[in-house]
Amino acid sequence: MGRIGIIGAMEEEIALLKDKMEIEVIVKKASMEFYQGSLNGREVVVVRSGIGKVNAGLCAQILVDVFNVNRLINTGIAGSLKAEINIGDIVISSDALQHDMDATNFGYSRGEIPRMDTISFPAAPELISIAREACEEANPEINVFVGRIVTGDQFIAERSVKNEIASWTDGYCTEMEGAAIAQAAYLNRVPFVIVRAISDKADDSAVMDYPAFEQQAIEHSVKLIERFVEKLPEETF
Repeated sequence: MGRIGIIGAMEEEIALLKDKMEIEVIVKKASMEFYQGSLNGREVVVVRSGIGKVNAGLCAQILVDVFNVNRLINTGIAGSLKAEINIGDIVISSDALQHDMDATNFGYSRGEIPRMDTISFPAAPELISIAREACEEANPEINVFVGRIVTGDQFIAERSVKNEIASWTDGYCTEMEGAAIAQAAYLNRVPFVIVRAISDKADDSAVMDYPAFEQQAIEHSVKLIERFVEKLPEETF
């Protein structure tokens, strides 16, 4: 059976998962605590990466190198970039792109990392499908979308910034870790999927909405992850 790495940026995003899993050992590395054990009968490692792309990428690499995970799931919350995606809804990654990468002066497309062979990092189709089914079963009262998740080292809380990012990325939501985890997964040839529950609209109301709806969004994503792990076939990869 393959081991699944589950990454959340904040303690709030993984606390419920830790409560529900059977923890066998806690490994401390790079100022992170990796909780290894089982969740719904599957081998998992659950970890809080910390906020931002560097923390997230480092965390993903440790999961691959130290724990030999063969699937990566990034769970958490995000700001919506589309009018039809509301607070509490779920976005599952089709792919992930870094919106704050800009090497256009050297002839690259905006968002493209120099000397990489792709502008965005595609999630595994099998994991996308399972995540969508899991969300529909675990959270039937909300909408689930599959689309591009965009990442940058900034909390988007101005409508003008949101509109500018949305205008060229075709992103469904914006957050601060997913594309870094996606890049690490891509380089290591490890299948991944990102799951984001919407906590705010990434506009001028974000500072007020985020704390008000954070817990609700986290609960939706945790329900999805629990069901996702349960549905994941052992022989998928």
